[in-house]
Amino acid sequence: MGDFLISGDRNFMSIREKIRSAKGKNVIFSSDDDELNRKILEKEKINVLLLNQENRKDKMKQRDSGFNHVLAKIAKKNNVTLGINLHEIVENRGKRKAEILARIRQNVKICSKEKLKMKFISAKRQMNPYDIKSLGLILGMPTWMTREL
Repeated sequence: MGDFLISGDRNFMSIREKIRSAKGKNVIFSSDDDELNRKILEKEKINVLLLNQENRKDKMKQRDSGFNHVLAKIAKKNNVTLGINLHEIVENRGKRKAEILARIRQNVKICSKEKLKMKFISAKRQMNPYDIKSLGLILGMPTWMTREL
C-alpha cells in the first residue's frame, strides 16, 4: 500500500475525484486553505491531514497553526492522523524555524488532549526513527504518541 499525496488544488470536486480514485492507498491531503481542510476532513475518507506551517501569519496574541479543537474532534471521529511536515523544520533557520516549532507544539497539545495520532512526513529525507521519536518528545508529544512514529 503506497502513499498518495494530494496538494495544491483548491477545487473541492477535483480533490474529491482524486481521493476516490486512490482506493487502497494511504491518502495524504495537504492544503493551505483552512476551510477546504475542514470540508475534506468532514466529507472525504483520508488517512493523513498534512498541515504546512511555513506560509502562515500569526495574529497579535494567538498563533495561526491551521488546527483547532473542532478539527481535532472531526479528525478523531473519522480516524485521521495529523501530519507534520518534517521538511519545514529541517530547512528553516532562526526566527522562522522557531515560529514553525511553536505552531507544531500548539498542535501537539490539541492532539494529545483529543488522543489524536500525529505523524512526521517527509518526501525528501529519511531520518533515523530514534531521532524522530526524540523530536516528538521535545515538541511535547506524550509517549503513547511517539511509540507509533
